[in-house]
Amino acid sequence: MEQETSPTPKNLDSLTPRQIVEELDRYVIGQRDAKRMVAIALRNRWRRQQLSPEFRDEIVPKNIIMIGPTGVGKTEISRRVSKLADAPFIKVEASKFTEVGYVGRDVESLIRDLTDLSINMVKTAYLEKVQKKAEDMAEERVLDMLLPPSPSSPSLEATEESAGAPTQQKQDHQESTRSKLRLQLREGKLDNRMVEIEIKERGGLPVGIISNIGGMEDLEHNLRDMLGGMMPGKKKNRRMKVSEALKFMAQEEAQKLIDMEEVTKEAITRTEQSGIVFLDEIDKIAGREKHTGPDISREGVQRDLLPIVEGSTVNTKHGPVKTDHILFIAAGAFHVAKPSDLIPELQGRFPIRVELEPLTKDDLIRILTEPKNALVKQYHALLTTEGIALDFTKDGIEEIAATAVQVNDRTENIGARRLFTIVERLLEDVSFEAQDLQEKEVVINAQYVRDHLQNIVKDEDLSRYIL
Repeated sequence: MEQETSPTPKNLDSLTPRQIVEELDRYVIGQRDAKRMVAIALRNRWRRQQLSPEFRDEIVPKNIIMIGPTGVGKTEISRRVSKLADAPFIKVEASKFTEVGYVGRDVESLIRDLTDLSINMVKTAYLEKVQKKAEDMAEERVLDMLLPPSPSSPSLEATEESAGAPTQQKQDHQESTRSKLRLQLREGKLDNRMVEIEIKERGGLPVGIISNIGGMEDLEHNLRDMLGGMMPGKKKNRRMKVSEALKFMAQEEAQKLIDMEEVTKEAITRTEQSGIVFLDEIDKIAGREKHTGPDISREGVQRDLLPIVEGSTVNTKHGPVKTDHILFIAAGAFHVAKPSDLIPELQGRFPIRVELEPLTKDDLIRILTEPKNALVKQYHALLTTEGIALDFTKDGIEEIAATAVQVNDRTENIGARRLFTIVERLLEDVSFEAQDLQEKEVVINAQYVRDHLQNIVKDEDLSRYIL
């Protein structure tokens, strides 16, 4: 099978911005403006790939800031877009980074993490392409263990006339026996037989030799990978069942069949051309401190982020990665700070601002029922495994949504995430006693919701802790 080397996934070629929004509608309710913006950004990537190489490099992505409270779909929109584009995607909290010179993660680590993720994506795709061939090769290796090939005579030419016929008979018998064993192997009749295989353990640094020092995790990972090849691992024999040996050997053979240099090259290209970085909690590093001193400043983190977003080259263990065409989507609630509180240089690198609307009761009803992975569908499927049939009535779903809105208004507004808390609390007894329930059909109507949640919702202090 021909390997796909284009950094632009095939399924993106035929998707217009309208179709991208329609795909997002299957998972995210509302927020049409945000969907339109990311759909345009995604389509512009495809448009850019159609241009001449000289002009292509001049067009930079239009980074986006999503403004809205938690739980309204900011992360989900970005994650679904990355899956749609089959693009490397990483979500990081901007507040986890520290200014250069302080203990903690530096901003360049997010590009290294994105590259590692891209390597894994491309490697997985390559492994799938060679899987069948690897399984065939593993099968032959197991057959060699079960039926070692007969040693050929060193003086075969000298004895060809006298021993030709017996040797041929021997070979025919060997092939016949091997064919029978292969058939039994494929039918699973030999799965429980034991074989002994040689396993090579990877060499490297002792665990925790560096990572006990704060902020040195990246250095340890790089040293471990670098020295792993220089320090050969020990070999040891291990007995395992044939079924386990087949899987283990198939993985080994698949690793040998793929060209890691080609994987790395394509992964870096994919990272550079179609990578998406979702910077959450960007508002936590907004604002400028009035005081001076040795404390870590939020403005310092912004200045460290600036070259990454502007476009620079980050050195990773796989090679240099350019960030010029990586799409950055920032998000924050901006309850206290405002986008204008970011340093002007960083503001200029996020030209597109889109505000996400708080979720209404109708939105929550749709979230419970419409998406492909709707919460109601998830719980229905989970409890079906125990023989329980959940029946969410229309008024029951409306009552759940109304309760979520009520609790969000009275406590902290966490958007659609409140639904997870409420439904989990609502179905606690059913989930716990599923195997012992005599009545296998449970109807979740408005009265059921009120009976199970009324006392908690009424007690405001209790609802703050429980819901």
